[in-house]
Order: sequence, then structure tokens, then C-alpha cells
Amino acid sequence: MFTLDQIRCFVAVAEELHFGRAAERLQMTQPPLSRQIQKLERNLRVVLLDRDHRTVELTTAGRAFLAESRELLAAAERAPAAARSIASGQEGIVRIGFTAAAGFGILGELLTSISEALPKVSLELSELVTRQQAVALLEGSLDLGLARPPFDAETFESHLLLAEDLVLAVPADHPLTSRRGRIRHEDLRGVPLIMHSPLTARYFYDLIVRMLPIDHGQVVHTVGQITTMVALVRARRGVAFVPSSARMLGVDGVRFLPLAAEAEGAVHLHAIWHHHNANPALRRVLDALEAGAD
Repeated sequence: MFTLDQIRCFVAVAEELHFGRAAERLQMTQPPLSRQIQKLERNLRVVLLDRDHRTVELTTAGRAFLAESRELLAAAERAPAAARSIASGQEGIVRIGFTAAAGFGILGELLTSISEALPKVSLELSELVTRQQAVALLEGSLDLGLARPPFDAETFESHLLLAEDLVLAVPADHPLTSRRGRIRHEDLRGVPLIMHSPLTARYFYDLIVRMLPIDHGQVVHTVGQITTMVALVRARRGVAFVPSSARMLGVDGVRFLPLAAEAEGAVHLHAIWHHHNANPALRRVLDALEAGAD
């Protein structure tokens, strides 16, 4: 309907209320300036300026259009810089998936470091198990996952974010709390166990059964979330194998005991992303993660 040049001409005349001064400001002569205003009014089918040989005044419609025109010009001036910023990854949106355990562990610190490095990048969060994250990354509805192994290394690139200990959560008054040193599998004979679900918490389930000879006859509950396990431990339903970051839940009545040496650093969390993700902001986020690791 109209051009930015016509809008600039109108704003100049509306602010100067004088065609001569507006033409000088725009570094043009008056005749083409007048023609631009006439074209604008013709396209809008509205009279914006009342003028005679000596005075120029805004009509009611002109005053309303002036406010909108200023916003339009401001947006037009911002647009190229915004496009360059988004193309360079300095602005944009990065959609991040995370597991529940990451939510009370590393997530907050990670988001803070990203926001400090890239304050104009918006971070959108989705709580998903690793399997769901992998599907979302393939579909393009996520840019970055905070996930547990294993994952397809041919499809996803990865960066190790955290390697933490696997520990044993026990009620604060449990007899195991008086034992010195690390807890061995022999110490768990006859002790009721709260285990991870092999369906919804496959990573932790596989990790534990590889590390310890679990007697499934001792398993009294099978659940999928670390928070639920710790709550059940607090209720004295049994003991549970959890990542050391579970301490951050701050649940009273629960203690966390060290396991055998092979449990040190056994729980891994990776940042994963699709090989073909072209989001420039994701590349900046990955650079920030690597810088933080250094």
C-alpha cells in the first residue's frame, strides 16, 4: 500500500510542519516530497495533512498515523540488526529438553551460565526422559537435550556435562549409617530395595544391575523418578541407588552413603544435539558450554 520512503517523508513533514524544512532535512527538493505525500494519502484514501500556502497542520487521522509511522520506522531500523544478530546466534530461541534429575541438579547452573554468555537468547524448557528427547531432536521440536547415554552417535553429537557418583539413599536412622567406609553389595543382603523402572528409568536400571548383583526378591518398589525414590526412602520403605545430586533435594530424614569405588563418577549426563541442526543460537550455546567446561 505504501513505501518506507513515503512514511519517512510524511514523518518529516509532520514533525516540521513545513515542507521546506522537511525537504532540507531529507536532503531533497519540495516537489518530489509533495508527490510522496500525495501518493501516501492516495494509497491510504485518507487526508493526513491540512496545508495551504503558509501553514501545514496534521488532521486527526494524520496524528494517529504519525504515531504508527514512527513505530514502523523504528521497527524497520531495528530489523536488519536483529536479522544479523539472529543469523550470528546472538539472538534467537534454543529449546532444551532435560531429565527430571537434571532439573534439580545441573540445570539451574547451566541455564545461568548460558544466559550470562548470551543474554538475548531465549531458552525454552521441556522435561522429558532421554528417549523422548531423542525423538524430539529428530523431529526438530528440540534443539538441545540434557540426556543419559546410550544414544545414537551417528545421529547425535554430544558433550559430557557431568559425571557424578552413584550413592545409596537410606533413612537417617538406618543401621547402614553406622558402617564405616563404602557400602558393598554384601551389606545390602536382606535390605528392602527401591529400584528404578527398567522401562521409564532404563539408564539407571542398567547402570545398577551392571554394577551390583541385585536380588530382585528384595525389591519392594519400582519407580521412575529420583524424587519419588527419595520420598519413599524418607518413609522408610527401603534404600535406593541415586545420583549424588539428589542431595540437592534437601529432604530431611535421608542420608546418602558412598558405594564401591566403581560408583565414583558413574552417572553421566550429556548435552546432545542433532548433527543437522542449523539453529545459529544453538552453536553459540554449545560454544558457551565448552567455554564453561574449560
